Amino acid sequence: MASIALQSAASGLSALSTKMDVVANNLANVNTTGFKSSRANFQDLLYVERQQPGTENANGDQRPIGLYVGLGVEVSGTQLDFNQGSPIATDRQLDIMIDGLGFFQVQIENGQTAYTRAGNLTLNSDGELVLANNVGRRIQPNITIPSDAQNITFGSDGRVFVSQPGEPEPQEVGQIQLASFINPAGLKQIGENLFTETSASGAPITGVPSQDHFGRILSGQLESSNVNATFELIELIRTQRAFEMNSQAIRAADETLRAVAQLRQ
Repeated sequence: MASIALQSAASGLSALSTKMDVVANNLANVNTTGFKSSRANFQDLLYVERQQPGTENANGDQRPIGLYVGLGVEVSGTQLDFNQGSPIATDRQLDIMIDGLGFFQVQIENGQTAYTRAGNLTLNSDGELVLANNVGRRIQPNITIPSDAQNITFGSDGRVFVSQPGEPEPQEVGQIQLASFINPAGLKQIGENLFTETSASGAPITGVPSQDHFGRILSGQLESSNVNATFELIELIRTQRAFEMNSQAIRAADETLRAVAQLRQ
């Protein structure tokens, strides 16, 4: 019946609209530091079974194939891509990036911890290392820079050093620790370039940069967004064309139903 075609095409329009939203968000964040792109995954819906494969006729012959009519499509989920973005040299002493696996840890509301790949840092009024955004989330473990510090440097292992008047050698004032997850795609996105753990991601595994499986810290650089603008624009065009085809399917189903209705006249 044309009514099934209407339902299937309508589900296609809804799913493709969601995909366009995902692609548009990726393109909007093409210049967001440490941003990780997402893709929309599709799955087909239930099927109407009109003939079952393997049934026998009067001669004992088996039907080799079945007859199924699908009821459309839905978005099964959005999947994060954690491929590393390209490094951008900034030469700012508080800009750092992770070369390899791992997330920076920051404190959010209720004493909870969130995770990010963005390493654009600054100091708050108390001299603490915080994210350079509109909230200023503190890096965890907390690192405080002395007020008389003249220079701040980061080692590849995450140690933080400062130069102070009267001290011939840089002094260590803290250690950046990283976190990793068995399934980072299962992390929850909460905005501000932050993720929080879920039961799907598993518990965080913490450690020191440049040790075990964790990446090293690069100073004076930031990780760019991993959005491939060319690929996303192509996906946008493909999605638009698929949207148009589903619109045509709705028009065809509507014309079929109109023809059936006119048979009574």
